[in-house]
Amino acid sequence: MRINYVLVDFENVQPDSIGLLAGEQFKVLVFVGANQTKLSFDIASALQKLGTQAEYIKISGNGANALDFHIAYYIGVLAAQQSSAYFHIISKDKGFDPLIQHLRSRKIFAGRVASITEIPIVKASNSTTSEEKTEVVLLRLQQLKASKPRTVKTLISTIGALFQKKLQSSEIDQIVAELERRQYLAIQDSKVSYTLPNNT
Repeated sequence: MRINYVLVDFENVQPDSIGLLAGEQFKVLVFVGANQTKLSFDIASALQKLGTQAEYIKISGNGANALDFHIAYYIGVLAAQQSSAYFHIISKDKGFDPLIQHLRSRKIFAGRVASITEIPIVKASNSTTSEEKTEVVLLRLQQLKASKPRTVKTLISTIGALFQKKLQSSEIDQIVAELERRQYLAIQDSKVSYTLPNNT
C-alpha cells in the first residue's frame, strides 16, 4: 500500500477536513509557524483522533519562506526513505509549484492543493456516482500535466490506483469512454492523447 503524506502549511491553510485522513494509508504532518501559538479545538481534536498517523512540526526561526523550506526538507528525507510514497502539500502558496515540478521530474509523486478535500485519493473515496468518478479522474489527469499516462494500459492502471483498486474493470472502461466522449482524450492503437480543459 502506498503511503500518502499530507504536509499542511498551517501558516497558509487551517484545514477543516482532517477527519477524512483517518485511513491507514495517510500520514499527516502539520507545519506550525514559529509565531503560531494557538490551534483551534476542532483541529487539535481531529489530529488527536489520528493518533500516531499525525504529528506537529513547529518550525524554528522566522522568515518569508521558513516554513516552506521545512516542508521541502521533510519531503526530501521521506522520499529517500520511501520512494513510492505520495506527497500532498496543503497550501494556497503557488511558490511550492516549482518544487513539485522538480520532484515529479525525479519520479517522486507530489502535488499541491488548497484543501484536504481536493486530494485526489480523498475525492475518489468520497465519489459515488459515475459522474463524480469521471470528474475525479479528469482532475487527476490535469494535475499530472506532462506525466499523464500515454497508453491505455497505463491509463487504466492510473485510474485503478486512484480508487485504491476498488473499481470494477467495467467501471474504469465507463470512465475512459466518458472522457473520450467528452473529447478530453483520444485513443489510437493503444496510445492516448489529451485535450484537457485549462490547457493542461
